[in-house]
Amino acid sequence: MIGGNGQLGSDLVEHWRASGDAVVAFTHDDIQIDDMDSVRSVLTEAKPDLILNTAAFHNVPKCEEDPGRAFAVNGAGALNVARVSADLGATNVYFSTDYVFDGAIRRPYVETDAPNPLNVYASTKLLGEYYTLNYAPESFVLRVSGIYGKVPCRAKGGNFITTMLRAAKERPEVKVVTDEVLTPTPTWAIANAARQIVETGKSGRYHVTCEGECSWYEFARVIFSTLKIRTPLRPASVHDFPSPVRRPFYSVLENSMMKNQQIPDMPHWEEALVNFLQSMYGTSA
Repeated sequence: MIGGNGQLGSDLVEHWRASGDAVVAFTHDDIQIDDMDSVRSVLTEAKPDLILNTAAFHNVPKCEEDPGRAFAVNGAGALNVARVSADLGATNVYFSTDYVFDGAIRRPYVETDAPNPLNVYASTKLLGEYYTLNYAPESFVLRVSGIYGKVPCRAKGGNFITTMLRAAKERPEVKVVTDEVLTPTPTWAIANAARQIVETGKSGRYHVTCEGECSWYEFARVIFSTLKIRTPLRPASVHDFPSPVRRPFYSVLENSMMKNQQIPDMPHWEEALVNFLQSMYGTSA
């Protein structure tokens, strides 16, 4: 497991260990995926049957500021892992993003739809997909969306839930956009699906998100309602928050490959979110 202490990686580690597998969780201190010597040395010593690669430079604005680092980690890093996994005969799983699409098609994207990334982060993640599948053809690429989990994302200082909780405490009101649509998905659900996908032995690209779709505002509304947050929540537009980073207005994914493999449906995003919030915070935060 590369990125074993991250938001997604920590749940992947927990899920695989709970299933009785021996898991070695590597952090950035253990392995630098943008350094081929580091990747080859660490993975050759570990002798893995399966490599789960969640390492990424995913602070989207910082990727715009430092495209070289974004390419080194998300692109060249994926290439390094793919090459070594192929040499070792290990199954490689690379986690990608819904942002590889531009949102021009206003219906859920399937795995065969043509990507068109709008920003540096998304472009380098798509490059990582190509490297992964071209240099280790038996690999799996899993695209996810709007993830949240028990362990906050270190690079972003949290996730959308923790950001909303902080904003509700610090501001007189909270404004969230209604014109970006996605599918929030908890990391535990991704971990559960990832194992089932790998067990099919059918490599390739998979979309792995909850069912349904919502705006960021609707995502926030369920958080505020479930946790009984009294700070006013107001709808807004992306135009109210000028940004140099282009993002897709619509990035909902359809899990068509999972359904083709008869993997059970993912939970609906709202049901999964309410269950997560209640397990983490009870009925108030």
